[in-house]
Amino acid sequence: MSAIVDANRTRKDHIADMIIKREPEVVGIYRLTMKTDSDNFRQSAIQGVMKRIKAKGIEVVVYEPALKEDDFFKSRVIRDFDEFKRISDVSDVIVANRLSDELLDVEEKVYTRDLFSRD
Repeated sequence: MSAIVDANRTRKDHIADMIIKREPEVVGIYRLTMKTDSDNFRQSAIQGVMKRIKAKGIEVVVYEPALKEDDFFKSRVIRDFDEFKRISDVSDVIVANRLSDELLDVEEKVYTRDLFSRD
């Protein structure tokens, strides 16, 4: 079990490091869920990545229409996709668990480990 925890921690460190290497001022998080059409984001791995990014003083904004709160881990939550896209104009990186069709026009900014567009 500890090997799994260590592997998960290493993966979060790696993802955060890859994003931080891009030297962003603003990072947009596209959805908090791990799987397409899920609404379970309370235990999402992105939380650990967000913490690591924010610890470097990088601003993080979150697009999550299913979240009722106005902030998530002290990051502003945006529920309107058009507003998120306007903010993504100033976001240097958009982190997405899955590459959605909605993000195709900003694909050059997207950081994802989704190689095959499936869960």
